[in-house]
Amino acid sequence: MFRVFVANRLYEITSAFVNDQLQSFMARVRPMKRAIAIGVTALGLGLLSGLAGSAQSPAASVPKFAVDPSWPKPLPNNWVVGQVAGVAVDSRDHVWILHRPATLAGGRGANAAPPKPGVPAPPVIELDAAGTMLQAWGGPGAGYEWPANEHGLSVDSRNNVWVTGGGAKDAHVLKFSSAGKFLLQIGKQGQIGSNNDPTGLDRPTGAVVDPKTNEVYVTDGEVGGSHRRVIVFDADTGAYKRHWGAYGEKPIDGPATPYDPNAPISRQFGTATHCVRISRDDLVYICDRSNNRIQVFRKNGTFVKEGFVEKQTLGLGSIWDLELSPDEKFVYVGDGVNNKIWILLRDSLQVVGSFAEGGSGPGQLSGVNAVARDSKGNLYTAEAANGSRAQKFAFKGF
Repeated sequence: MFRVFVANRLYEITSAFVNDQLQSFMARVRPMKRAIAIGVTALGLGLLSGLAGSAQSPAASVPKFAVDPSWPKPLPNNWVVGQVAGVAVDSRDHVWILHRPATLAGGRGANAAPPKPGVPAPPVIELDAAGTMLQAWGGPGAGYEWPANEHGLSVDSRNNVWVTGGGAKDAHVLKFSSAGKFLLQIGKQGQIGSNNDPTGLDRPTGAVVDPKTNEVYVTDGEVGGSHRRVIVFDADTGAYKRHWGAYGEKPIDGPATPYDPNAPISRQFGTATHCVRISRDDLVYICDRSNNRIQVFRKNGTFVKEGFVEKQTLGLGSIWDLELSPDEKFVYVGDGVNNKIWILLRDSLQVVGSFAEGGSGPGQLSGVNAVARDSKGNLYTAEAANGSRAQKFAFKGF
């Protein structure tokens, strides 16, 4: 009995001691748990806040623009413009536009603009920064073949003006002085070769000169044509240098693969190889319009990367033209189907913003076919559909 009593007493003393120690331990732990919970919550909120800030930081630094409704000034001589196919800015920040006088009779195709009262202006027009016309020239002349359907316009570092055409027989590129003096024709109207012919073009859409090498890069060609390639010539003599297709591969003849956003992307350019730009770090940017993508190459045709914009866009596609910001951090894409200007980071080709919408009012777009920017970062657009106009979007910072 004594042993039982002792055992029971020891059990009671031990249980009381353990219980007291446990209660004391829990009293110390509870504040620690609350502190840990508060710390973890604060850390989580901090991380979430940091992630949100990261997601918003690109948007906070995206360039902002506002339309300038006072630009351009009315043209003299009761002149009016038709579909504006091209726009470029020269070294003096003068703005050049290329329009289609023939469309003033009622336009062409599904995007035909209504007739405009007035006298058709010459197709090439130079404006100063304020939008006042300085000169106008162009059209058929001696020694060269003017394109049947005006399409692309660029001004090189020597202020020479390059013109391309997207008509059925347009198989050539023209070079003029800034005063309109004819200097060079590459290709012959109606003389269309294969995709690997070093001379014959087919509806070339754009021509841009590399000032470092004095080579002209031509995107060849437009919807309805048989060519889908980039081709390079000497900018003074017109001598052939090289050419390539999508991914730097050899282009093939035959119809383009119809675009399907749910199918594997084509290894060939689509129905319109539509624009070209060259960056200061020697990369060549190509608009593959109907495939909704930008492809980037080295100057020798080596493929570097690609990026997509609005991949679900069908029909004519989303990549109509592109331009680089003055610091070349951003790419601006003119989208003539969705009637927007997309803003991309150049290093990743990721879309980080956009502006504009469809319509004919100031700041709205209708078939934006070309974009250009001046040294101050202002953007200029050319509308080749019902808009039939050029607009200025003033840079407003970030």
